[in-house]
Amino acid sequence: MIQLFHVSKTFPPNYRALTDIDLEINKGEFVFLAGPSGAGKSTLLKLLFRQEEPSEGQILIDGKNVTRLASRGVARLRQKIGLVFQECKLLANLTVLENVALPADVAGMSKKESRTKAYQLLRELGLKEHYDSKPLSLSGGERQLVAIARALVNDPMLVLADEPTGNLDADIADETMRLLFKIRDKGTTIVVATHDLNMINRYGTRVVLLQRGALADDLRLASRQESSK
Repeated sequence: MIQLFHVSKTFPPNYRALTDIDLEINKGEFVFLAGPSGAGKSTLLKLLFRQEEPSEGQILIDGKNVTRLASRGVARLRQKIGLVFQECKLLANLTVLENVALPADVAGMSKKESRTKAYQLLRELGLKEHYDSKPLSLSGGERQLVAIARALVNDPMLVLADEPTGNLDADIADETMRLLFKIRDKGTTIVVATHDLNMINRYGTRVVLLQRGALADDLRLASRQESSK
């Protein structure tokens, strides 16, 4: 599903964010990308959906070399990827339901189907009473949940999440993780960047550890799926 071959990333003037990363993630895996701040986690996620390009090496997703995609190919790739980043980037002039449904609308789904799927996700995340609200009326944690629902509405083949539960209380964070595991059980590949050791210890099945931009370890832990259900 995801293959990285000798991937490095240098930012001007001479900051080496990633160095010689070799990594393979199979379809349907749930992988935590761990490491302290500055380890290169966010940079690696951005390379996977082509917000950034590697300085060296090749990246393949679903058999396609993303480093060689033209702009149209990048757009098609992003339609298959759900993104959850620390900056929610919800559209203030749209309702919560419209924000969640937007990626499905762009992908050509009928309005009825996109709204139905969006409402189902909001219900699963405990936000059904806010479907007609505007994002600025929500708390920071609620906006993060809306962003997670938006990332999942297209049934993506891959979800990339950067600290997805960082602004959530413990109970809501658990509900969010359970939803991500449900999505994984349908065949979606999940990559979650985090420095939260408690989350990793509770849910981790595979942990890829970055330190100073290098791959320091790749750990396969005892299965914890049951704790997520």
